[in-house]
Amino acid sequence: MWSWFGGASAQQRKDAPKNAILGLREQLDMLQKREKHLENQMAEQDALAKKYVSTNKNAAKNALRRKKVHEKSLEQTTAQILQLESQIYSIEAANINQETLAAMKNAGKAMKQIHKGMSIEMVDQTMDELREQQQLSEEIVNAVTSAPLGGEPIDEDDLQDELDQLEQEAVDERMLKTGTVPVADRLESLPAAAKSEPKGKSKAQEEEDEEAELEKLRAEMAM
Repeated sequence: MWSWFGGASAQQRKDAPKNAILGLREQLDMLQKREKHLENQMAEQDALAKKYVSTNKNAAKNALRRKKVHEKSLEQTTAQILQLESQIYSIEAANINQETLAAMKNAGKAMKQIHKGMSIEMVDQTMDELREQQQLSEEIVNAVTSAPLGGEPIDEDDLQDELDQLEQEAVDERMLKTGTVPVADRLESLPAAAKSEPKGKSKAQEEEDEEAELEKLRAEMAM
């Protein structure tokens, strides 16, 4: 049933890189084991050649020949291992690129869906409305904070006069409690100075004064 709608083939395409990598890794594991086995075979033949080099030269030569065969097989196996490792790396990189591209496509579709109902004109209009509302809010705040709640502004001179009066009342209250009379009250309690002119000297007194001055002049002239 999946094949009718392409589901099976799509899943196979998706699993193809993974299956290829698994197959390559299995083959790589087998070649690595063969590489280890050939290295052991070469070591054994080298040991036999050293063992018979003095006693049995034919056996030593045969051991060296087998070592050469194993060495050639080892070179081929090593080359195959390098080739498989390179293929695994290439498939993994290609698979990552494919998945990255698919993710980017999905992201592009999502962004397209998000921006479907948006345009530059709508954004500009929204920003203009936000700026207008912000300006209106600032004007409202300024109006609320600057306008006096009592209506008419308060006269600062009246406030100062009332403050001076309160200070004077406080001073008077302290003096009443301590029994000290304010200087102004003391001055008011003093007897008023006579406003009338001093009475003039009597006639007899004036004549006596004149006579005394004449006597003083006569005495000075006699000297």
